[in-house]
Amino acid sequence: MTAGALSTPRSSAYLDALSQAIHKKLQRAIASSSQRRNLLQELFADIALEVDNRAKDIIFSKDEDVISPTYDIIDGLLCFYDVLADYFVWVPESGKPILDLIVQLWSQSFASHIFALLFHKWLFEVQLDNPEVLLRYSSALVQGVTNVFWIDIQTNTRRFQSLFRYLLEDVALDKARLNKIPLQAQRDTYLLLSRFILFYNSADKMESFLKQCPDFPNALLIGGPADIFVTELTDQLQKLKVEPVLLHYLSEIKVLQGMELRMTTSTRLKTCLYSFTSPGGPMYPTRAVRHAAWEALDFLYPVGRYPRHLISLFFRLLYPWYWPSSCWNFVISCVKAIVFSIMRFIFSCWEKFTVPKSS
Repeated sequence: MTAGALSTPRSSAYLDALSQAIHKKLQRAIASSSQRRNLLQELFADIALEVDNRAKDIIFSKDEDVISPTYDIIDGLLCFYDVLADYFVWVPESGKPILDLIVQLWSQSFASHIFALLFHKWLFEVQLDNPEVLLRYSSALVQGVTNVFWIDIQTNTRRFQSLFRYLLEDVALDKARLNKIPLQAQRDTYLLLSRFILFYNSADKMESFLKQCPDFPNALLIGGPADIFVTELTDQLQKLKVEPVLLHYLSEIKVLQGMELRMTTSTRLKTCLYSFTSPGGPMYPTRAVRHAAWEALDFLYPVGRYPRHLISLFFRLLYPWYWPSSCWNFVISCVKAIVFSIMRFIFSCWEKFTVPKSS
């Protein structure tokens, strides 16, 4: 999206009206302590909504006699926070009253969410001379972004993918922008992105991302960038409770193959994956998760693959109540394999009979 997309009078008036509506709702939240949380939650939901076609026509001046860029090239969902974040960069005076009210609501639920969505670009584009204010805004950004990313995790959606990609591609991979925030905030941002980079399908940027790792004070103890990344990823895996999301992580984690890790980090990852391979507590993984974990474990650590499976089978035999389900799944798998083999045989024979013989 370019500045020209929002520079027409009609789009500017529309976005200014949205800014005033946000300002009024924040004022209501400050005035009403009993309704404060509900008002902030409603405001967060409003700015996280996808922009409908009518609003797109206004914002991008589709029906005006002006040349405006198309919005079909925008990757993924276009939400109101995407447009407003750009607007507050190009017209910062419109965002200043809103920011002042959010500061008064720092301690309230959803305040950091709203700040992260509306001012994540503004924070890296403006010049803040007060180090304390910059640290406070940076900390609020990390907190808010973490919260909204977990909303995507819990709902298995990618509504905030554009926010993630901005922080990864335009901040973490851009040293000039990254250096605008304090070193502690840079570290927190690196740890944050490490936990969600696989979820938002950005594994192809991982090599460049690891090269931009900021300095950590206890690097001798925690290891290099790869060790920090894998440690955060391992902690993230252990917190996941949504099956489709966990399956996605387990399928994407194979990109770690060949990564040089310290022994402690490698053992930590191996132990985490192994914990998903057995039924029962504390993880209680489903059959699909167990199979995905075995695939990831065998792919990343092929040495010792068969002994691991034998040990797992031995412990499974110690719990007779798992035998019926295991036998049933084994029978179903065998039947499916036999049926598929018969079908392939029939199709191959049919092709032989139907293909005309060459003279």
